[in-house]
Amino acid sequence: MAAKSAIKDLLRNQRIETPSWAYGNSGTRFKVFAQPGVPRTVEEKIDDAAQVHACTGVAPSVALHIPWDRVADYRKLADYAESAGVRLGAINANVFQDDDYKLGSITNPDQKIRRKALDHLLECVDIMDATGSRDLKLWFADGTNYPGQDDIRTRQDRLAEALAAVYERLGAHQRMLLEYKLFEPAFYTTDVPDWGTSYAHCVQLGDQAQVCVDTGHHAPGTNIEFIVAFLLRAGKLGAFDFNSRFYADDDLMVGAADPFQLFRIMYEVVRGGGYDPEAGVAFMLDQCHNIEAKIPGQIRSVCNVQEATAKALLVDRDALAEAQQSGDVLAANDVFMDAYHTDVRPLLAELRTEMGLDPAPVAAYRRSGYQERIVAERVGGSQAGWGA
Repeated sequence: MAAKSAIKDLLRNQRIETPSWAYGNSGTRFKVFAQPGVPRTVEEKIDDAAQVHACTGVAPSVALHIPWDRVADYRKLADYAESAGVRLGAINANVFQDDDYKLGSITNPDQKIRRKALDHLLECVDIMDATGSRDLKLWFADGTNYPGQDDIRTRQDRLAEALAAVYERLGAHQRMLLEYKLFEPAFYTTDVPDWGTSYAHCVQLGDQAQVCVDTGHHAPGTNIEFIVAFLLRAGKLGAFDFNSRFYADDDLMVGAADPFQLFRIMYEVVRGGGYDPEAGVAFMLDQCHNIEAKIPGQIRSVCNVQEATAKALLVDRDALAEAQQSGDVLAANDVFMDAYHTDVRPLLAELRTEMGLDPAPVAAYRRSGYQERIVAERVGGSQAGWGA
């Protein structure tokens, strides 16, 4: 177990990126629920993200989604973010909401549609140049619904060709993060269905291509911490999209459904050196706050990741190694469970006080008056939401 001061140092330097789309209206495929005070512009999303950082001290960047967050001047937008106290983070491409993409984007049988999708991905790299962003995050809804609908192998060839074109366009300090998803909206085959497919393409592309693990994108019962350990060992874990799921891609607040799983994942991050600066792992939220308030939901999510990380740092790794080497199964499990059952909230409260923050971030936000102000001010215009 690391010393208390070392644990605090790592937690003090922890960075968790929030997503712009989590501040807008969202819902299920049946209904998108509107809330008062929701942002109408990307600048207002940035303002909300700045509030999360002000309350937590560890969320200094906000990811953009293009075209939802498209503006005329991205350099100006980056300057706006800096003036608000945050910076622009990963750029997320969107090739899944256009009617042309019904049969796929970069794997579509139609070459013209593939070209359209590729042009959008290249546009996103141009935006990265303007914002100073390091990461381009790619997720594709591409796949098929019926056997025989398209050739599985040919679609992989199209995928590889498009990824190679984007990779070639990356600057020296930029990265491509390839996300995967088991199913939905493609129900028979998905072109990037799992971490192995993403990993194989990233290995073929090179060092600037890495895997993004979305914690909600797996089959029930999948051992996500094994995936994390493997990718860290291979130097191919680029990022997390943190959320929770009970059944499918629920996009609930991280740690809400299975906090023990989040602890196990964060232990493998700590064990594998994922917090080392040279590892370059990006810790991002990817959530849809459908029925809960947006900003407090983000703050709670950041706190959940902090708590899981603190518990992971409390694991007595010397005692664990000794029990493992001696084959004492129960002793080894006890080491894990002792750390998990430790209440780390006092430690985090103490750390926040040392950082000049309120020890209770959600309560601090509620007392700030910010929510009441945006509800009063953000009247008229079009609220941001899915597709906006």
